[in-house]
Amino acid sequence: MTLKNPGIRLGLVCLAAVSVGLSMAIISISKVLLVLAVLPALLWGRRLVADGAPLHKLWAPRLVIIILFAFAVSLLWTSASQDQALRALGKYGKLLIIPALLVLIRTRQEALYALAFFLGAQIFLLVSSWLLYFQVPVPWATSRMAIGQNAVFSSYLDQGIISAVIAAIFWHLRTLAPSRPLFFTAVAISLLGLANVFIVFNGRTGHLVGIAMVSLAIFWALPRRYRLASLVVPPLVFLFVFLSFDKVAQRFSVVKTEVSAYSLKPESVTSTGFRFHLWKISIEVIGENLSTGTGVGSWIGEYKRLEHRKNPAHQDLDVGNPHQEFLLWGVQLGAGGILLFVAFLCAVMFDLLKMDRPVARAGQSVLLALAVSCLFNSSLYDAYIGDFFCVSLGVLLAYGFHTRDALRGQGDPGSIHAARYSP
Repeated sequence: MTLKNPGIRLGLVCLAAVSVGLSMAIISISKVLLVLAVLPALLWGRRLVADGAPLHKLWAPRLVIIILFAFAVSLLWTSASQDQALRALGKYGKLLIIPALLVLIRTRQEALYALAFFLGAQIFLLVSSWLLYFQVPVPWATSRMAIGQNAVFSSYLDQGIISAVIAAIFWHLRTLAPSRPLFFTAVAISLLGLANVFIVFNGRTGHLVGIAMVSLAIFWALPRRYRLASLVVPPLVFLFVFLSFDKVAQRFSVVKTEVSAYSLKPESVTSTGFRFHLWKISIEVIGENLSTGTGVGSWIGEYKRLEHRKNPAHQDLDVGNPHQEFLLWGVQLGAGGILLFVAFLCAVMFDLLKMDRPVARAGQSVLLALAVSCLFNSSLYDAYIGDFFCVSLGVLLAYGFHTRDALRGQGDPGSIHAARYSP
């Protein structure tokens, strides 16, 4: 049905693009519909797969298939129960969003629609959080952290990261604006997003991602002869942000205190100390199962096993992941799992390097944000933020791929973007 009716197909693509600026329920519905739409395309759309070529010309979708195959095979030896294993496999199924969008988006115009819906939903989310910050009633805010933490649909941690990423995307795509007003609107939204990160939200990971986005933008803005000097940019940006925004200073001062407390007494119960403890446990599990890991969905069971081995009276805590994506993959798939995740990041980077500069830089910013957030959280495994990263990468890859092909077809690199506004 979707192959014969472009309107339905494009509607499902736009629903997926807009969903990551809305509630989790809408995200879940859009994912199911997207899978139902892409299966006929893969099964019966032979010409599409052969001629449309994103699945054959890009590395990211191939890595997604390899990753899901590796997790599926690990069902054979996982130490988790069948329910836990299948639930974890389903969580990583969100990676299919990337190849699904690449299959269903067939032209540059369709990619532009998807990008517009994606960015429009993010503006809605950004404005909603600012309204909450100024204590304006927001009836559609369903998060338990809406009051006090200003998160609209998810957590303040997720939304801080999202705001930083959106600020970077608008900043790098601003040169695609066809007019002067739209150019400055994109700049304004970018600045509003950064302010949202550092003023509205408390999430330290969001603060780090925001600093990384600013540092990367400065790096690209510098002349090539000064690129080496840009190594000092991140510390300088961090110092500026630390001294300029009270929430950032308070949160990182707490980190310093918690790290000191953990170094003196590893049993100290703090947010940072607990993360260190989870990471230590994860490294121990990886060391015991370096070659194959303990299988998909096994982290929580392995965590409890080691805790009970050290202390039989240990009371189990409801901790679904180690708050570190690299280590989570290592526990489940061994050292190869960590390498597989790194290979996925490299594959997306390789694909983005082939694309038009604004799209490439926007996509690389998203990729850096994903890598940074995965150092302190299980951002791909988690709902909402993981869906956001998959949709944003899928939409940008699709737009960049079809724009590149359109440029080649025109034979004139300036023909597609002749209407760009350049200040």
